[in-house]
Parts: sequence; C-alpha cells; structure tokens
Amino acid sequence: MDFRIADTFTDSLARLTGEEQKAVKTTAFDLQINPASPSLSFHKLAKAKDKNFWSVRVGSDIRLIVHKSDASLLLCYVDHHDKAYDWAERRKLETHPTTGAAQLVEIRETVKEVLVPVYVQPELALAPKPSPGPKPLFAGTPDDELLSYGVPAEWLDDVKLATADTLLALSDHLPAEAAEALLELATGGKPRVPAQPKATANPFDHPDAQRRFRVMTNVEELQRALDFPWEKWTVFLHPEQRQWVERVYTGPARVSGSAGTGKTIVALHRAAHLARAHPDARVLLTTFSDTLASALQTKLRRLLGNEPRLAERVDVHSIDAIGLRLYKTHVQSPGRPATIASREVIRGLVQEAVNAIGGHKFGVHFVLTEWEQVVDAWRLENWEGYRDVVRLGRKTRLPEAQRTVLWSIFERIRAGLRERNLITHAELFTALALDISRDKNVVFDFAIVDEAQDISVAHLRFFAALGGTRPNALFFAGDLGQRIFQQPFSWKSLGVDVRGRSRTLRINYRTSHQIRTQADRLLGPVVTDVDGNTEDRSDTVSVFNGPPPVILTLKDEIAEIKAVGNWISERAMAGVLPHEFGVFVRSAAQLDRAQAAVKESGLVFKVLDEHVETVSGHVSISTMHLAKGLEFRAVVVMACDDEIIPLQERIETVGDDADLQEVYDTERQLLYVACTRARDNLLVTSVEPASEFLDDMRQDEMKTQ
Repeated sequence: MDFRIADTFTDSLARLTGEEQKAVKTTAFDLQINPASPSLSFHKLAKAKDKNFWSVRVGSDIRLIVHKSDASLLLCYVDHHDKAYDWAERRKLETHPTTGAAQLVEIRETVKEVLVPVYVQPELALAPKPSPGPKPLFAGTPDDELLSYGVPAEWLDDVKLATADTLLALSDHLPAEAAEALLELATGGKPRVPAQPKATANPFDHPDAQRRFRVMTNVEELQRALDFPWEKWTVFLHPEQRQWVERVYTGPARVSGSAGTGKTIVALHRAAHLARAHPDARVLLTTFSDTLASALQTKLRRLLGNEPRLAERVDVHSIDAIGLRLYKTHVQSPGRPATIASREVIRGLVQEAVNAIGGHKFGVHFVLTEWEQVVDAWRLENWEGYRDVVRLGRKTRLPEAQRTVLWSIFERIRAGLRERNLITHAELFTALALDISRDKNVVFDFAIVDEAQDISVAHLRFFAALGGTRPNALFFAGDLGQRIFQQPFSWKSLGVDVRGRSRTLRINYRTSHQIRTQADRLLGPVVTDVDGNTEDRSDTVSVFNGPPPVILTLKDEIAEIKAVGNWISERAMAGVLPHEFGVFVRSAAQLDRAQAAVKESGLVFKVLDEHVETVSGHVSISTMHLAKGLEFRAVVVMACDDEIIPLQERIETVGDDADLQEVYDTERQLLYVACTRARDNLLVTSVEPASEFLDDMRQDEMKTQ
C-alpha cells in the first residue's frame, strides 16, 4: 500500500499549535508503520460524499482526515473535530476525466456562495440606465479547453460566469492547476497543458498530481516533510518550472521572475537534475552570501534526503567562499597570500588618500563609490583605462582635469593595498578568471547561480571562465527588480550571453495576490537589463488571496510604535506564531523603533545579524538588506519616512542625474524586497512626512478617495 501526504495536510498541520503538531506527527508515523494497528482509532464519515474518507483520532479534539483504499493511504487534512469533519464532507478525491490527474475537488453543492458581492452606490442604483456589469471572462471558452486545464466538470458553470471581480474568489475553490490556468487566461496568456499520461497510468503520477501528493517511502522522509511544511515547494515542483529545470541549453541560461515565483527552487532542482543526469560531474550551486548559501544547503538536504550520495556531489558555497578556496589552490603565491581587504580598511585608505591629495572637492563617499563601482570593479590598472572607461547611463562626464586628480587618489589607494599585502574581491576573481581560462582542466562541470542579479563584474568574469560557452555549464536565477547591491552592467560584453535562453517565471505561489499587486507598483511591469533582455511581470499571477496590505502614516514615532504593536498582537491572536513575523527597517538607525514596536506587542524578538538565523518563538527584526531570501506569514516594514527611504545620505553624494536614478531604483527595489517577504499579511508604516514611494503603493486607494 502506498502511503502519501497531500499539501492540504501539511498546510493544515502548520496552523496547529506546537503541542498539537507533535501529537499529529506521532499519529502519522504510527499510520505509516502499521495502518492496521489496534491503537489507531478510525471512524467512518457518514456524511462524506467520498466513502473512502475516514477520520483518525489524534487527541480529545484533533482529527486527522485520511483517504483509504486498497492501494493507498493518503493523509489529507488535520484540524479540530468539527472543522476537520466539515472539510471532508465538502470534498472528494477523484481522477479528472480529461487530464487524468488525481484531484481533491470541493463539492460544488456544499459551497454556499462563490461570487464576491459588489457594492453599488445608491445614486448609481437609482440611475435610469445603469452601466452593464463586468463581462464574463470565459463565456466563449469551449468546455473541452477548460476541462483540459483541470477544471472539475461540476465547476464549469461557475467558471463560465466568472468575471474580473469574482475570479480570485472562485479560484480558491478550484484545484491549483485549474486556478492558475484561468488566472493566466484572464491576463492574456495561454496556459501550457502537461503531456497526457497513458490511459492506464496511476492518476497520482500525473505532473499536476505530483506537486500536491507525495509518496512517503520511510519514516525519515515523512519526518522531514512534516517538520518543514513551509518547505513543501522544494519537493512539489511546479509543472511549468520543470521544463526549465530539465532543458538542454546550448549556452548560458537564466530564469527570472518577481519575488515568490520559485527561482531558488528551480535552481535547486536544476543542480539535482544535473548531478543525477551526469554521475561523474562536479556541480557548483552558489549565491552571493554565506547566509543564503547556508539556506540553499539546508533546502538541498531536504530535497535530496533520500539520495545522500547525490547531495555530496553538489558543492554549495557562497561565491566569495568558493572563489577564495579556488584562488588559494590555483593562483596564490607565497609572497601574495589571499588576504582580503575589509571595507573598513579600504574606507580608511580612501580617507588618507583624499586628505593627502589637495586641490579638489571630492568627498570620501564619492571617492569610495567611484573606487568600488568603477576602478576596482573593472580592475582599471592605469590612467588610460580610467580615462576611457564607459559609464553606463551617465549623462555628464567629469572634466579630464578632475579625473586626473581622482586617478592620483586611486593610485595612492592601490599603493596602500600593496604595502599591506591586501587584495580586493574583484582582484581575486579577476586573477582567478585569468588562471582558469588558461587552464584546460574543467574546475566545475556545471555552475548554478542563485540571486544572480547581485553578482559583480569580477564574479561574472569568473563564471565566464568557468563555463564559457559549454552547453549547460552556466545557469542563473535572479530578479532584476531585486537588485540592491550592484550597478547594472553588460553580461554579454564579459562573455555571458543569455539572449534567447532567458525565461521569466510567472506563477507566484508564495505571496498573496493583494500583496504582490501592491508591491509590484514600486517597480512597473517591465524590467530590462543592459543587454536588452526583458522581464515582463505584467502576466504574473498569484494563486491565493489574502487581506490587502495596510499602509499607515502616523503623526510621530510613539504613535507608529503603538500601531505596529497592536497590529502584531491582533495577528498573533489570529494564530500567527512569533517566528512567523518579520519586521524590517531601512538601516540600523531605525532598529530601535522596530524593537520598541515588538515589545509593545508583548512578543519576544531577535535582531538578525549577517548570519540571518531566525529563532523559533521569536519575532525576527532586521534591516531590509538582510531580508533577501527570507519569508514570513506576516511582515511589518517600519520607518518608511521621507529621507529614510530613499536614504538622504545617498542622494546627497550623487553628482549626476543618471547616478541619482540608480539610487532611486535600488532604494525602490530594497523596499520591494522587504514587502515581498510577506505571504499573507503586510503592514507598511511611516511617520509624517512619509516616503514618496508609499504614494506609488497607495495608487488604487488614492483613486478611490
């Protein structure tokens, strides 16, 4: 007998208290080991339409709903007695007549109301010729086409009547593949239908079924699945993503997409796929920070828990960590150890050089930025290289006399590094790239890079040397809209051309429709890189509903702290656990406001450092720059005041319109990153006067006022 769990079970399990979850897991393990054990209390559900639904007693009031047949036992749902029974009485497990996929279908006759009531103003109701209501979206779509998308037959009439106002409410009642297809149709797309399985195939083997039902082969696998319910998508790969995971690419490839569309999951599965398909290959899975690399390692272990030898062949490191390791074995000489200069040391050298060279008005921040983003980034070795370097987007060019003075400052910085026997990361990766390109031995057969929008010029030179144009050698995952660390530059000019091999993921299953649409207003529908690759997020669809984000501007910090504390308290009373809260601020200077707000709520917290280790039972507080890669059920983005975001200190050091635009772009993207860490609930607060960015997020509210 096959033992399976459904994603509806892991979702419902996550909503129980810690003690209730422990009891449920014990019962689940007992069911897997011996479903016929006399200690298990099965009860037939008399009112259920599906006669294979049973309840299993967990405790005095907790019931586990299972679907039991001769061939399989499926864990479907768990909740308190009445809610669990109600869930089972309103559903049935069936094989879709057209797609052949196993589905848990909500029984139409048990749903009291699907349509969203639309409020009509009295004066409009009295008008002699009221304007016609929204037109049905799918009235002209053939039944056969709707069925091919996985729409259950008994829901066809409701789908035919769906409008733009009612579609999201309707989608909550449909299987995921049907809801996603309808949302894509409604936004002008054309859903992709998975290949039809053979008539004799097991309905659980269909691609759509595999992402919601999973066979548990042993107790260890079941324990991992139940201990990490939020990680189900490292296992349930979306069918549309699978094609990009398994495709053969003739050169470097990239998948992109807005926050929550599963880029990291695609990267993980790509690494596993390449390791599985090439038993002798060395696979590198990397990202831009040690923190995110650690998170990737954890997710890879969960994904490949049953294939430990496969996991051993995937090296997971941050880019800087693997670069340092390779530099020491390939490049480093006894007289030139790989000692990396810290940013504090470089800032000190900049300060010394600025003070030593007279006759200029350049500030330390400007010189440091010019050093990091131009001289060091491109490894400019002489005056001619600095004089002729192309500045992307810059409209005004510094006079040559000023650039001559600047180069004399940079020469002193370079000399200071040499005297201290220090190198920069850019120097390390440039030297490493040169050495690898000369060496015919392949260091890694394949490299998969997550959060690729934030890799540097020198990083990309390294990857170009590592993979060149070898088929499948380089695979990047990232979102141009989340670039917060690096200035844009041409990948193609450095030998990494992803044109024609760049794809945008469209299905967002992490962030609610309401949060995603409001956060997207910060960026606009289309983002284009320097090489002309375009990410169009206008047809991105979120597959679940949630409450609209709340945006508040308070009169002072005391009022803001109280409002945030009350909001957190209300969410906690509604069942959000402490570690499911994230609170973000622009900079360290605003951390005190965040801590005061969480204290106001009565919950305990942890201020995250660069290791970004969240703690169970604690609210997480951090700066927006550390938010990358995190996700929470409820998020507060605080202190979005004027001059805090965008940060006035950055604006004041800008000397060119194009540079100013770059500051505004990265500050917007930073706020976007923070807001899209939320799954279900988002609160954004400020003190008067508020950041101008909040006006963009409030667009719809302002139109209705």
